[in-house]
Amino acid sequence: QVRLVESGGGLVQPGGSLRLSCVISGSITGIYGMGWYRQAPGKKRELVATITSASRTNYGRSVSGRFTISRDPAKNTVYLEMNMMQPDDTAVYFCNTDGIGGSSWGQGTQVTVSS
Repeated sequence: QVRLVESGGGLVQPGGSLRLSCVISGSITGIYGMGWYRQAPGKKRELVATITSASRTNYGRSVSGRFTISRDPAKNTVYLEMNMMQPDDTAVYFCNTDGIGGSSWGQGTQVTVSS
């Protein structure tokens, strides 16, 4: 079983920055992909960014050029650096892993962009 714990959410003004962290623990052997997704009220969960165990990255169209996903294998942690944030970035952000044992999700962290 894989356990994911997100942190770093909060309130930020438009144009500001936040960094989210996701600590991965448990049965981490066999994980080949990690990522961040988000869900705003009344909307479907959408891809924000993913990173493979080989550090290949992929971004959702709305965040490309503003957000950066990275990982620290020594700390079993995945990060999401968010810059030039906009009110449309307001959502609950979820950490995700994919592996031979299936997919796992964190509990989510709220990010609010507002003046």
